[in-house]
Amino acid sequence: MTTYEILLLLDPEQAEARQDDIVARTRQLVEKSGGAWQSHDAWGRRRLAYPIAHKEEGVYHLVVFDAEPATLDEISRVLKIEDAVLRHLATRHIAGSRTSAPRDEAAAVPVVVATVESGEAAAVPATPETTVSEEAEPEYADADEQPGEEPEEQPGEEEE
Repeated sequence: MTTYEILLLLDPEQAEARQDDIVARTRQLVEKSGGAWQSHDAWGRRRLAYPIAHKEEGVYHLVVFDAEPATLDEISRVLKIEDAVLRHLATRHIAGSRTSAPRDEAAAVPVVVATVESGEAAAVPATPETTVSEEAEPEYADADEQPGEEPEEQPGEEEE
């Protein structure tokens, strides 16, 4: 048996009971084929990056289960037919990976960093701000060029 996870993107206009029925049907298919249901995490309603079927939002559910590949094929077939499923993605589950919803609160937690000059601790945001200079052009070196060397002149090129 292989451990799989399926991320479901469901139609937000469907009733919550209908969404629960889709998850229950998936669980029923897993257990009927001899698989083991591990977890279900309802991530909730989120704004989509682009509209899908004229919907600006979707409801996410992550399900993790053990099953045979044939069972996964059957679940994918059923989810493709279901009108309330906007998208679904089935992947192998990596042991020890996080299955909880990405939360916005995690980015707001301050991290304590000690400054080198003064030796004092200061709270800074967990996601540091990066600034990009609009004036500076990035420098790229050729694969065979060593840093600090001048590029060799190619035949046919003339220096002005």
